[in-house]
Amino acid sequence: MDLFDRRPTAADKAGNHPVFYAGDIHILRRPCVAIVGTRDVSHAGASRASRLARELATEGVAVVSGLARGVDTYALTSAIEAGGKTVAVIGTPLDKAYPAENSALQENIYSRHLLISQFPVGQRVFQSNFPTRNRLMAAISDATVIIEASDTSGTLHQAAECQRLGRWLFITKAVASDPNLSWPARFLGAYERAQVLADTSDILNAVMKR
Repeated sequence: MDLFDRRPTAADKAGNHPVFYAGDIHILRRPCVAIVGTRDVSHAGASRASRLARELATEGVAVVSGLARGVDTYALTSAIEAGGKTVAVIGTPLDKAYPAENSALQENIYSRHLLISQFPVGQRVFQSNFPTRNRLMAAISDATVIIEASDTSGTLHQAAECQRLGRWLFITKAVASDPNLSWPARFLGAYERAQVLADTSDILNAVMKR
C-alpha cells in the first residue's frame, strides 16, 4: 500500500496522518463531492442519496463517501451504476471491510475506483477512527452533502470540518426543515458556505468554480 498526499495543506489540517490508498489516485483530480448521512436511512433519504449520486456522476463529479451502511452505500452504489467514479474513505485498514456486507462493494471500489484509509494494515479498529475518517473526507472533497443526520450523528464531525476548512456544506431541505433537529441551525446562517440544497445544480455551480 502506498502513501498518498493529494493536497498537503488539507492533509495537514486533517490531522497530519499518513494516508494509504488502493486504486486510481487520479480520480481525485476531478471535482469531488461527499454524500454522507445516517446508517439508518429512511426510504426517502435513500432515494435522495441515490438520485443525487447518479446526477453528480453523470456530470463527471467523483462521489465520495464512507462505505458505511445506509446513505454511504446508496450513494456509492448508485454512482457506480451510473457509470461514475467513486472514492470510499474508510475507518478501517484497507484490508478490512466494515460492515462485512460491503466487502464486495469495497473490492469493486479498490479495483476500479479509489479506496482510502488513514490506518495501516494490521492496526486495530477503534470508534475514534470514524471521526478521523470524516475529517479526511471533508478535506479531500470540494463539498459535502448531508442527506439525513440526527443531532447526535457522527456525520456532524464532517459538517464541523467543512466549516473549519472552508469547504461547501449542503444540507437537504428535509433535514433543514425538520423541527426535531437543532443542528442545521448551527451551520445555516452562521457559516457562509452552508446552504440548503435545492437542486443538484447548486452543488455543480459551487464545485465547478474551484
